[in-house]
Amino acid sequence: MSRHAVADAVRTQESYLDVKGRYSGLFGWIFSVDHKRIGLLYLGSVFLFFIVGIFLGLFMRLEQLTMGETLMTANMYNRLFTLHGVIMIFFFIIPGIAGTMGNFFLPIQIGAKDVFFPRLNLLSWWLYLAGAVLALFAIFSGEGMADTGWTFYVPYSVQTGTNVTLALFAAFILGFSSILTGLNFIATVHRLRAPGMTFHRMPLFIWSLYSTAWIQVLATPVVGITLLLVILERTLGIGIFNPAMGGDPILFQHLFWIYSHPAVYLMVLPGMGIVSEIIPTFCRRIIFGYKAIAWSSVGIAGVGTLVWGHHMYVSGQSSTASIVFSFLTFFVAIPTAIKVFNWVATMYKASIKVEVPFLYALAFLFHFLIGGLTGLMNAAISVDVHVHDTYFIVGHFHYTMFGGSVFALFGALYYWGPKMWGKMYHKKSAVVALVLQLIGFNMLYLTMMYMGYQGMPRRYYDHLPQFHDAHLVATVGSWFLVTGLLMMIGTLIHSIFKGEKAPQNPWGGTTLEWQVPTPPPLENFDVVPTITSGPYNHKEEAE
Repeated sequence: MSRHAVADAVRTQESYLDVKGRYSGLFGWIFSVDHKRIGLLYLGSVFLFFIVGIFLGLFMRLEQLTMGETLMTANMYNRLFTLHGVIMIFFFIIPGIAGTMGNFFLPIQIGAKDVFFPRLNLLSWWLYLAGAVLALFAIFSGEGMADTGWTFYVPYSVQTGTNVTLALFAAFILGFSSILTGLNFIATVHRLRAPGMTFHRMPLFIWSLYSTAWIQVLATPVVGITLLLVILERTLGIGIFNPAMGGDPILFQHLFWIYSHPAVYLMVLPGMGIVSEIIPTFCRRIIFGYKAIAWSSVGIAGVGTLVWGHHMYVSGQSSTASIVFSFLTFFVAIPTAIKVFNWVATMYKASIKVEVPFLYALAFLFHFLIGGLTGLMNAAISVDVHVHDTYFIVGHFHYTMFGGSVFALFGALYYWGPKMWGKMYHKKSAVVALVLQLIGFNMLYLTMMYMGYQGMPRRYYDHLPQFHDAHLVATVGSWFLVTGLLMMIGTLIHSIFKGEKAPQNPWGGTTLEWQVPTPPPLENFDVVPTITSGPYNHKEEAE
């Protein structure tokens, strides 16, 4: 991008920046167009929903503590796991990293004063809140929260008398929020990079956000249209998906998974970007294979949009289609493996400084390897037919999403938290919380995969005697996990209000956010920096 284009973009930003100091107090936050404040608003919002989501999950585990009805009826259990899934996926994981760390650090890491569309950025958070309010109305109005599961599969979602329509519309509004965030990130990366910051000088976290943004923009409208079609079918009686009215339920599955499997990468790619920042910082060396890691993010985003059919091996699709989707699913493992091998190569013989963020990066790596390898099992048609709709799928999904992207987000909070709020955390408390999380997480979800392989179906509120001991282990594991999560949240809150003052660069990071004051000032930089080398000091090829 030319210097004249940069100057024009900076002037555009300055026309927005003058509104940042117009309000004070609460209004100064909810009407702020400062990307850092919006990132913190997202952070508070998503963790509020996260706390609700983990307690819903805990209640479901307590129901499995005994055989028969323990705390709730089967109908209430269905509503709880629907609400748990909707909150954790749509309200927490999808906006989790992009909305919080992405909003806060993307402009700083590329040398910009803000995102390209600051007011659109604020609108995306407002839409997120609007979706949350509609979801609350869906819970407390009409016949109550939907009992369809987070996938809203037809024809049941068309036939049930629960408040599915409002829940679908809430998810639709959240989709708009996601699209606006993706558009903003793409425009910001293309138009507001500092002079000299070529694509191969961008931090790897930016590469992951950029790849994720394209998924948000291209895939989210598909599920948005699908949800609207279900609403129309429920309200107007149009036969689109309901076979009783001439519709096709398999069409819904195709449309839903065309978005929802890329959404898996939408959730985990930013986590991979975080790990790509943490590992070289604490290994105190150059990242191994910078360009390979960068372009593998694009590869995962591209190939990951073509593999949705592996969710439908038992739906009646043709054998040829299943074979093609199986091949593509195995193929997407290649760019993922590139990242893993390069992370391990970076750690090989490195002078590692062990801090809490690095431990979370290792936890991410361990969990994601299990999630990824079991994902390859699901890619194999014969194995997938055996484990389809069992607890094996639940365990695999949580290893990938929770053990992967969520643990990466936790590591990011410890890594960038000192820069965001200028305070350090209590290391011993953070380590104890992590140990409890690791014990509880693996007791819970590894046991789930074992039960699933033995034939325990998912979404059942009760179980047979042969699975009772395993359910006891999993439920006790959930207690360790929830204790560790609450302890971690308490440690972070304590650090915000009573932690020791953080130095400007506590970890010795080399990206631009460590070169600005702590916390970053309103416009990030007094003068837009000129970039002369990559953030990891890697050997650059002549361009």
